[in-house]
Amino acid sequence: MPRPILATIHSAALRHNLERVRQAVPDAKLWAVVKANAYGHGIENVFEALRGADGFAMLDLAEAERVRQLGWRGPILLLEGVFEPRDLELCSRLSIWHAVHCDAQIDWLAAHKTQNGHRVFLKMNSGMNRLGFTPERYRAAWARLNALPQVEEISFMTHFSDADAGAGQPGISVQLQRFHDATRDLPGERSVGNSAATLRQGDDALVRCDWVRPGIVLYGSSPDYPQHTAAHWGLQPTQTLSSRIIGVQQLAAGDSVGYGSRFTADGPLRLGTVACGYADGYPRHCGTGTPVLVNGVRTRTLGRVSMDMLAVDLTPVPDAGMGSEVTLWGRAGNGAVLPIDEVAEAAGTLGYELMCAVAPRVNKTVD
Repeated sequence: MPRPILATIHSAALRHNLERVRQAVPDAKLWAVVKANAYGHGIENVFEALRGADGFAMLDLAEAERVRQLGWRGPILLLEGVFEPRDLELCSRLSIWHAVHCDAQIDWLAAHKTQNGHRVFLKMNSGMNRLGFTPERYRAAWARLNALPQVEEISFMTHFSDADAGAGQPGISVQLQRFHDATRDLPGERSVGNSAATLRQGDDALVRCDWVRPGIVLYGSSPDYPQHTAAHWGLQPTQTLSSRIIGVQQLAAGDSVGYGSRFTADGPLRLGTVACGYADGYPRHCGTGTPVLVNGVRTRTLGRVSMDMLAVDLTPVPDAGMGSEVTLWGRAGNGAVLPIDEVAEAAGTLGYELMCAVAPRVNKTVD
């Protein structure tokens, strides 16, 4: 039989989370963000569940082509735009919309020969300082694009750096004001709302605009954890990483566990060895105490995570043994849920990274 580790993609949860975003911004159109291979889920695994969105957004042309090959005929948006002039040819052929964030991309459009006008989203750097034109240069960039016969329609976008800010922090207000001051009288659709802004401030018309761009919320992780959990936002886990107990050890007081002997038993303890390690994408930085479910019962990891195995404490689960179900994150067979955000916090990272880091050697299935 194959090694028992498995990543299960939950289609019903994807549909639920998409609807949850709809409820938050009922009069806005939704880009379902499927960058990074749909946050590690696999574009092909999420497409049917997310095709109720108004468009799909991603980073590169290969992902855009995959969505078209799956039968999608609606809008597709390249969030970083094109990376070289010849990319525009495929955008023309496949009717792909694309961001424009720098002068070079405008130059490439100006030199592009096409019979099909391009739909572009002009990106503002309102404070994130990654991509985009500053507010001072934004209208000049718009004027250049607006003069090009290759451009059919211009929309406007920016990205918030602090949409998940806690109380007393600046949040999105400054960036939002910069964006709307610079675009106030320009014709075209607007998009500013990422996952956190959409759920937290989607009732503000200046935030929901014409399009929102939900990403992490579609996949069941909270965009502002630990301020709010996924359950607080009404989200369901869309990915379960599960495995089995493949060995059992009985420890005595003073026995240590794993490389570096990072855990030492202070009394008798029953330990289970799980077929999951950092080569599967489970974080090596998860130390003793990281939450895990065995047969749907919450317990903890022990010692260091190895390449292919990790250890769990079976004390709270006396009936567990060889073959028992282990839920590393997601939903157990008995319905218990271990939020991915809790595991990520133990590793000093975010649920985003854990989803994206599941290794290719882990088989995926869709339910």
